[in-house]
Amino acid sequence: MPPLFLPTHTENQAAMAAYMRNQFDFLGVKAPERQLLTRPIKAQSRQLTSAELSDWLAFYYAQPAREYHYVAIELALANVKRLTPAQYQWCQDQVTVQAWWDSVDSWRKVLATYIFQHDALTDLGPAYLSAMAMWQRRLGITLQLSRKTLTDTVYLTAAIEMNQADPEFFIQKAIGWALRDYSKTAPEWVTDFLSQHDLSPLAVREASKYL
Repeated sequence: MPPLFLPTHTENQAAMAAYMRNQFDFLGVKAPERQLLTRPIKAQSRQLTSAELSDWLAFYYAQPAREYHYVAIELALANVKRLTPAQYQWCQDQVTVQAWWDSVDSWRKVLATYIFQHDALTDLGPAYLSAMAMWQRRLGITLQLSRKTLTDTVYLTAAIEMNQADPEFFIQKAIGWALRDYSKTAPEWVTDFLSQHDLSPLAVREASKYL
């Protein structure tokens, strides 16, 4: 049985829950302490068999406390180089479970790392862009954050064009975020893209921050 190792800090619970619009229960463990306490659990997770790792990921993500959702994501990222296709699919499936921007953007790091270490953007990326779930599409739009000169602009263009008409705040924010990030590498490309596409004011404002 994986250990439940995080303490409870009642004095922090209400504020942490309120920050996430009271959608989740919190133990009250702030990120620096959680990360410190998770460090030996990460080390232990690297010694698990593949089946045991799957059990640990599922166990932690099923816990009611939000901090343990973060633990599951951190363990997946710590073991991303050895995730099996089935484990990748499980991680992808969790994007819409207990979903909010904090978990979705953290799952993105896991899924993007897996995709690019397998050079699988062409095979695995498009599924996010046409997904019914808004959170899956947000992840697909932001999949290439920090890729810099390795950014696939064909995929980025498709990601935005397939979702630009969606009025959802988190989608428009993601479009702006993806363009803003790439503008640090290719400002002229982003400037041209903005001139050729009718994007929302929010997306344009976010995309133009560094231009």
